[in-house]
Amino acid sequence: MSPHAATIFLSAFLLFLVQPVIAKQILPWFGGSAAVWATCLVFFQSILLAGYAYADFAIRKLSARRQLIVHVGLLLVSLAWLPIAPGERWKPTGAEDPTVLILGLLVATIGLPYLMLSSTSPLIQAWYWRRYQARVPYRLFALSNFASLLALVAYPSLIEPWVSNQTQTIGWSGVYVVFVILCGATAYASLRPDRAGSARPDTPQAVADVGAPSRPPKPKQLFEWLVLSATGSCLLLAVTNHITQNIAAVPFLWVLPLALYLITFVLAFDHPRWYVRPVFLVSLGILLPIMGWAVDSHGLVLGVALYAAGLFVGCMFAHGELALAKPAPRYLTTFYLMISVGGALGSVLIGVIAPLSLPGYYELGIILILLSALGITRVWSMHVGLRVVALGVAVATVITVGMAMWRYSVDTRVMVRNFYGVIRTREYVEPAPYRTMYHGGIQHGGQLWAPDARRLPSSYFGPTSGYGRLFASLSNSGPRKIGVIGLGAGALAVYGREGDTMVFYELDPQVVDVARAEFTFLQDMPGTVEVVVGDGRLSLEREPPRGYDVLAIDAFSGDSIPMHLITREAMAVYVKHLAPDGAIVFQATNRYIDIIPVVQKLAAEHGMTAVWVSDSPPESSDRDYWLSGTDQVVVTRNLAILGAAPLRDGGVVVEPSPAAPLFTDDYTNLLRILK
Repeated sequence: MSPHAATIFLSAFLLFLVQPVIAKQILPWFGGSAAVWATCLVFFQSILLAGYAYADFAIRKLSARRQLIVHVGLLLVSLAWLPIAPGERWKPTGAEDPTVLILGLLVATIGLPYLMLSSTSPLIQAWYWRRYQARVPYRLFALSNFASLLALVAYPSLIEPWVSNQTQTIGWSGVYVVFVILCGATAYASLRPDRAGSARPDTPQAVADVGAPSRPPKPKQLFEWLVLSATGSCLLLAVTNHITQNIAAVPFLWVLPLALYLITFVLAFDHPRWYVRPVFLVSLGILLPIMGWAVDSHGLVLGVALYAAGLFVGCMFAHGELALAKPAPRYLTTFYLMISVGGALGSVLIGVIAPLSLPGYYELGIILILLSALGITRVWSMHVGLRVVALGVAVATVITVGMAMWRYSVDTRVMVRNFYGVIRTREYVEPAPYRTMYHGGIQHGGQLWAPDARRLPSSYFGPTSGYGRLFASLSNSGPRKIGVIGLGAGALAVYGREGDTMVFYELDPQVVDVARAEFTFLQDMPGTVEVVVGDGRLSLEREPPRGYDVLAIDAFSGDSIPMHLITREAMAVYVKHLAPDGAIVFQATNRYIDIIPVVQKLAAEHGMTAVWVSDSPPESSDRDYWLSGTDQVVVTRNLAILGAAPLRDGGVVVEPSPAAPLFTDDYTNLLRILK
């Protein structure tokens, strides 16, 4: 491998490896929200744009020697950012805008190193062309994307399961130093002409290709590059949001769409044989209406498989067309700059503009319609029959997307959106009035709406659930202190009695507003209710011991697991706030992740017993239709609670498992607890 190829490979590998490394470290600070990843992508795409802009400016305006001086100087300055580790001062207090805070945190933590890595591929390719003008540099772009893909695959399979967070940051920082040395050496070597003497290293225009047209790309061509790049970027983020918000917010599924996105770049720019326009146009025409129909689907197999296929075909179409439209190597930095502008534009549209302007997850449907329109532009100059087919596909896509959006919003009373996602409330009238809250596709509590039934336990909090059995096992004497991480609709408040104090910790202020406006749980609780806005664990860390009789850890948003709530350090915080005879309840309901062995391990460290309660109300019972199947784990050292009939008869003591992992703030591994 040549020094140019090695430098590009290493830079791209580091560029994409740092993304999950940093995102995983800051994810707990923002409640494990999937929106953290979307915001990180906005930063990554924006700095990538800045890096490409710097590379384009350097190639067009600076001599080869000045390029070397400036670039090596910036590389040396970037070492001041090492080791990359977000400082404690960046932890949110709950009053900040999370998007602004995350972006500022990332700039302070990896800003200049990420900029230098971003600029490497276009710069090195230009230097390569300057030295070896008979060789086409665009395959180096494919190599760059291949290295990025390797980093994304290596992280969840080889790095995250075995390497602690601290070691990851130190290791990445060490390899970055190697990159700085290699890049500096490659830059210096690029000043020397090829043995054939074909290069003119001190002339900025030395990157001109032999026989290339002297005219720069026209505005129409620049716009085409931007649109094609933005289309792929928008589709990437829209599909990622759909999978993580509506199906399962599992970090593995953050990597899958980005990996497919990179594969299409690798194939499109490696060789023209990989992109056959008729094949991908037909595939796109088949998939778009189906994807439109399934926009509101929450099934794992259908959702992930269908949208992974759609993302691959859609991005292969966009990036294949980009590869067909690439200019002569003289203009490669301008070409890459426009690709980066499109990528950044797409990430901002989906990651920032959409949450601010759209009340629900409508952006995926919009992108599908725009993609069908883009397909029309590619066949408009062909046979009239193909134009008719393309128009038919576009119409079918509009119809299916419209019907899916109608299903998504029908019976919806309230729909609001912010950084943390979409909150909806829906009301059903049969067999009795019942109102529910949804976060994405997951129910977060419901309430019977008849006046005499509003304080009946419902959804995941029924009388035979872990919560119900625990409260039935508590002593009836004296007022109780109850803490709850995760508000939802406030359904746990039905267990509050006169004299009790219930404190709810809720990350999303929008959830608090909807819970108060759409449900009466908080208002109907006869005791004292307090709501603390902010991440539950961070809030508890700042507070003096509360002495809770019950502490409910209920912030697991459906299939999303905020890992920072099930670590050794988190458990120490819970125990600090627990009364000596109190109990902790962990919500363990999840289709894909089994946290029960992890909770048992945490309990054993504090001499506590973990009891698993699985509750499955009959689905056919009209009387109990408002109850949901659920799993909870009750953790306590109180023998009276453990021996009380409700918990004893309905729970199973969790036996220790030698294979169960002990999670810490520095080490978690979702692979080991997959069902």
